[in-house]
Amino acid sequence: MTQATFWWMAAGAAVAIELATGTFYLLMIALGLAGGAVAAYAGLNDTAQIALAAIVGSGATALWHWSRQRHPRSLPARENRDVNIDIGETVQVTEWASDRTARVSYRGTGWTARLKPGCATSAGPHQVIAVEGNWLVVAPVTGPVP
Repeated sequence: MTQATFWWMAAGAAVAIELATGTFYLLMIALGLAGGAVAAYAGLNDTAQIALAAIVGSGATALWHWSRQRHPRSLPARENRDVNIDIGETVQVTEWASDRTARVSYRGTGWTARLKPGCATSAGPHQVIAVEGNWLVVAPVTGPVP
């Protein structure tokens, strides 16, 4: 078995583990291992192959980490309008129960609404801020009703 074959097998193993675990950083390490294979093809000695694999792998990992830090994370699915079209919609609350829940009519059917923690119970328009299972989490509308 040649040195390049060893590097490619190690890169393949890293990719397989990444597919099983979902750890994207392992793909960056696999790039480093592929860099070691290229160094072996170029005829570099063992030390140079290891150094190149380490530099490429750690550099790719650092770049990926830096790139992820620059982009804001999306909201959880329960609060993300891109995932759930109910977020941001307005419902009318007529009265609140003692457990801070209310029955509201929304999209032609009855829903149970739960008041966002920290908000005062008041009748009137409320905005859906999250959906938890079949419960709407709502907060009072502060501005003009859309």
